[in-house]
Amino acid sequence: MTKINQEKVAAFSSKMLLMMNNALLGLSVSIGHRTQLFETMAGLPASTSEEIASAAGLNQRYVTEWLGAMVTGRIIIYNADAGVYTLPAEHAAVLTTMAGLNNMARLAPIIGQLGAVESGIIDSFKNGGGVSYDAYPEFMALWSSVNAQRLDATLIQDVLPLIPDCVLSLEKGINVLDVGCGDGHALRLMAKAFPNSHFTGYDLVQAAIDTANNKAYADAIDNITFEKSDILAINNNQKYHLVTAFDAVHDLAKPAVVLQAIAESLAPEGIFLMVDLAASSYLEKNLDHPLGPWLYTSSCMHCVSVSKAQDGEGLGAMWGEEKALAMLNEAGFGQVEITRITNDPFNNYYIATV
Repeated sequence: MTKINQEKVAAFSSKMLLMMNNALLGLSVSIGHRTQLFETMAGLPASTSEEIASAAGLNQRYVTEWLGAMVTGRIIIYNADAGVYTLPAEHAAVLTTMAGLNNMARLAPIIGQLGAVESGIIDSFKNGGGVSYDAYPEFMALWSSVNAQRLDATLIQDVLPLIPDCVLSLEKGINVLDVGCGDGHALRLMAKAFPNSHFTGYDLVQAAIDTANNKAYADAIDNITFEKSDILAINNNQKYHLVTAFDAVHDLAKPAVVLQAIAESLAPEGIFLMVDLAASSYLEKNLDHPLGPWLYTSSCMHCVSVSKAQDGEGLGAMWGEEKALAMLNEAGFGQVEITRITNDPFNNYYIATV
């Protein structure tokens, strides 16, 4: 029998206990974000639970118990003598809107949302297949919101200028296609900025297309079209000068076939801009990735699953840079440049030409 090192057992047990504490603390952080408690406390002096609940318009009993989790989790400070609670300014700078793109609290709802599909994922472990997009409405809405903030801050000013002459071409007027467009936020930004160009968005989720069309109508944008369509139905008679895919390719059922279809849809000297996670295809090279466990877990519980639900390959979010380059080359892209931008350190920006 292998001799067990009891000190290592104790150390690992402590690690697991910390993991359980932090996982459940994450659920309380999600509550604090969704109820606006962090925003409320950021604007209050040291206050009692009754004062905090009143200011937030919430039930005091629940707020008191939530505060217990926040205090023991070292997120909120409690003065027992005065019976008052304080959200330190340094913590508010990470948990409220003042953090901008770095607001960590807005990501906490992912824990509960993925937990809601756990039974379906377990069934997929046992029987294959996957969980369809329809089971992830809140997850998809959250990522749309997160991506929208990133796109607002980077797309026009940082990303498009990465592509030589792209901005000038868009100003003159070209055809643009976005693959896996979701609610169409990226296309709406570009359509507003470049009225002489025409923009088309494809997505498989009807609810996303409906939302995209409603938002385009509300914004009175007339140079944009959204279609519920299999990406493989790209009309080869319509050639595009720019095709984009924002964090979408790794979710597809047949990513290799789609990449080839994108290559064939490009006009001469057309560009494919693919945005996807900056990681390696090799697990051993991701050991020090700051979001490693998070990305592999969310990939398992969403990205792989929605692909497998369509009898797909289940490529997953962690397909990595090496595999991405190989698949782009196999699809017919002879030249691929990879770059990153300061305001988005977690994604690679692939600029590919045939």
